[in-house]
Amino acid sequence: MKILAFAASNSSKSINKQLVTYAASLARGADTKILDLNDYELPLFSEDKEKEIGQAELAKEFLEKIKNSDSLIISFAEHNGSYTAAYKNIFDWCSRINPKVFQGKKVILLSTSPGPGGAASVLDLATKSTAFFNGKLIGTLSIPSFYDNFDQEKQLIKNEKIREDLVDIINKL
Repeated sequence: MKILAFAASNSSKSINKQLVTYAASLARGADTKILDLNDYELPLFSEDKEKEIGQAELAKEFLEKIKNSDSLIISFAEHNGSYTAAYKNIFDWCSRINPKVFQGKKVILLSTSPGPGGAASVLDLATKSTAFFNGKLIGTLSIPSFYDNFDQEKQLIKNEKIREDLVDIINKL
């Protein structure tokens, strides 16, 4: 099984990247690839920009990586209750090339934040739109209070209940 995982964040210290990397490591025997959205930085999407440069090569590469995977694990950071600009931008570019961005892949959606909300608002948005973009939603999990529930030194979830919930979702792949 080939798993493509990434944090929907461009922060160099992304807690969502730590989470998605850990989550992907739980898929025993899987071939996992962790992407960094910083490697897919594009001009801000607009129809004018698309007319000027055409289909962005980085968006094509991103879609090709999705195509060559069996499953996706995405962990969402929340900016003002919604997607980060970095994620929304690559997603907008990709959706103009292939509106079914997720290409029928199994998808696990995660989110976390430093606070008790666990980025649940953005996770809800992503959950509601996954099928529209041709993703087969396997499970979701919001992890509140990241710094209380994740051991950054050992790079693992220290809250036993949350860890069990995450393992259960990953095992559905």
